[in-house]
Amino acid sequence: MMAGYKEILVATDFTRHSEAAARRALELAEACDARVQLLHVVEHFPEDVPSDVVAPEDVDPEAFISQTFDDRLAEFARATGLGEACPRHVVLDSGSAKGGIVLAAERLGADLIVLGSHGRHGRSAWLGSTTDGVMHRAECDVLAVR
Repeated sequence: MMAGYKEILVATDFTRHSEAAARRALELAEACDARVQLLHVVEHFPEDVPSDVVAPEDVDPEAFISQTFDDRLAEFARATGLGEACPRHVVLDSGSAKGGIVLAAERLGADLIVLGSHGRHGRSAWLGSTTDGVMHRAECDVLAVR
């Protein structure tokens, strides 16, 4: 019998690994009758603003970046079969993505965090530093999808 998950949080960095994680989360959600939520954490904000998302001079950088990544999450939801109704969250974190993911999971009441894994060699390389950090800090279950 599958665990009774009700709130599944998919943390994405928009890679193919995250796409696999989102598809697995959708399968689990259907099996458990759970809700899936999407999350993207912009880490080290505002010091390390992603170079592909620089706000025009007359626009608030925080609002611009939040809207840009919300749009990307909407496209990601469509591409992975999660659909338009999937709740989306963009977190601008002054620290790391792993910390932002764990805090968002607690705030959103997630009982499962699903992340993509890059499949490299060695434990932390296999999991990736973000996935490894989330697995060690999260209060809820964490699923790393290869």
